[in-house]
Amino acid sequence: MTIDRAVLLFAGFMILVSLGLAWAFSPWWLLLAAFVGLNLMQASLTGFCPLAIILKKLGVKPGAAFG
Repeated sequence: MTIDRAVLLFAGFMILVSLGLAWAFSPWWLLLAAFVGLNLMQASLTGFCPLAIILKKLGVKPGAAFG
């Protein structure tokens, strides 16, 4: 798995977690989904993604977007 795919997998997982927490506890958890979405948009424009940096240091294979 490349860094690009791992970032997308983690983002999707976090959005699903946010939706589940919002359904079960409080709609304020939707702010987590908004944060993830904004971070994905920011990363697509700037190429900077904190998770990609962490994954790179952990030795995950680079992809096309985050190398």
